[in-house]
Amino acid sequence: MKLINRNQFSLFLLFLVFISGCKTATDNELPHLEVSQLEQAYEENKEAAITHRRFKHADLQPLIEKHANSFKVEELGKSVEGKSISSLDWGNGPTKVMLWSQMHGNESTATMALFDLFNFLEASGDGFDELRTTLNENLHIKFIPMINPDGSDKFQRRNALDIDLNRDAISQISPEAIILKGARDSFEPEFGFNLHDQQIYYNVVNTPQQVTISVLAPGYNYERDVNDVRAKAMQIIVGMDKVLQHVIPNGVGKYDDSFEPRAFGDNIQKWGTSTILIESGGYVGDPEKQYIRKLNFMIILNALEQIATKGYEQFTTEQYFAIPDNDLQMVDLKIEEMNVEVEGKTFPVDLSIRRNETNAGDSYYVTGSVVDLGDMQVYFGFEEKDATGLNYQEGKVYETTFDDISDISSEKAYELLNQGFLAVKVKNGEAGDLHNLPILVLKSTNTFPAGWKTGSKPNFYLSDGTNLKFAIVNGYWIDLANPKDQLFKQVIY
Repeated sequence: MKLINRNQFSLFLLFLVFISGCKTATDNELPHLEVSQLEQAYEENKEAAITHRRFKHADLQPLIEKHANSFKVEELGKSVEGKSISSLDWGNGPTKVMLWSQMHGNESTATMALFDLFNFLEASGDGFDELRTTLNENLHIKFIPMINPDGSDKFQRRNALDIDLNRDAISQISPEAIILKGARDSFEPEFGFNLHDQQIYYNVVNTPQQVTISVLAPGYNYERDVNDVRAKAMQIIVGMDKVLQHVIPNGVGKYDDSFEPRAFGDNIQKWGTSTILIESGGYVGDPEKQYIRKLNFMIILNALEQIATKGYEQFTTEQYFAIPDNDLQMVDLKIEEMNVEVEGKTFPVDLSIRRNETNAGDSYYVTGSVVDLGDMQVYFGFEEKDATGLNYQEGKVYETTFDDISDISSEKAYELLNQGFLAVKVKNGEAGDLHNLPILVLKSTNTFPAGWKTGSKPNFYLSDGTNLKFAIVNGYWIDLANPKDQLFKQVIY
């Protein structure tokens, strides 16, 4: 087949639609499953054993075994550290579909959704039996829910060799990469789903709208051409997007399709499998990504229904390219027009602050950092605060040492913050222990990091020159006169 570029291909498809008299999908059309049905299917089949995103390989093994009577369960091989990597097969149809998740160990949202989907596929008598029959008779599905168990157990991106598996599709250095490539080659799926998480800081380009789900039909060459394999992936994505627009309007972005010659998604597309990338981003009020888990379940089930019924054929590549691109302009906190003093002169600056996660056992804490300052109009904050007329002011450490962190209540912490103390000291406890107080806690040091320049830890006050008005603690904004409830994820220094 002679290759054409993606714009030419889109025009060609539109011409075919015109001359055949076929009706293209409007913005309001959906494949056969209604959004309410997808939501119902999720609520009735959510896997109750998984309640947070930091589960481990061992947590999944009894859940895999639970489905052994309804799925063909196979151990495909072992990771660097000897952990099993399993697949679950379901369906007796001619069209092969393969879904793989947690190639990056700390990207677990879709893995949760797959176990919800396993429950759905083996259920019965709930009004969805006709759908299950359609899927079973038309599809043969292979699920690989956790490609990187070593990384998953440490909740880190890379595997135990410190290799990014999504850059090992060609060299095949890692056993996990060999397993995934072998599964693809032996199964030869027509359709593939590459399931990931992305940073929470993606936005719909040039807007303050956070991207909750990013989608992509990966390019298979540097020219980003569109052949029939890639076009089918694009059409399926259009159907998924129509579902998402009903539940997260404008919360979908199209991921950059620049060709990465080492990546699995790009190469699996190149090898002839129509590949759909799903990236789970962020959603305000959903730190454990349980709502985004639901969205994954809904769009994956929608996509499987599209493939089984060929419902994706109603959509066009032009509709795919109309999905807005995503960008990386979100920050946790943007402070505007804060006065800082340098060399005796006062300057109004904007600050952009992000709070980055750090693993701590089975949990995590966040560390705020100033990522940029000056004119921040190109950034969008989950919180945006006007500090016009307010001055940067440093905080102090409370002189009295507490015996234990349990001696400090939230009320006491707010009382000390109002007195100009950003940090307290404790005698007991270990540096690195976690806490949820709205104040810095020190054990192994008598000072704390602070500042307003790029790379600084944002721990300071904003004052009107007479009174303290706001405290910024580890990148959290605290209104001293009216503090709100928020989840502080902090560590003892």
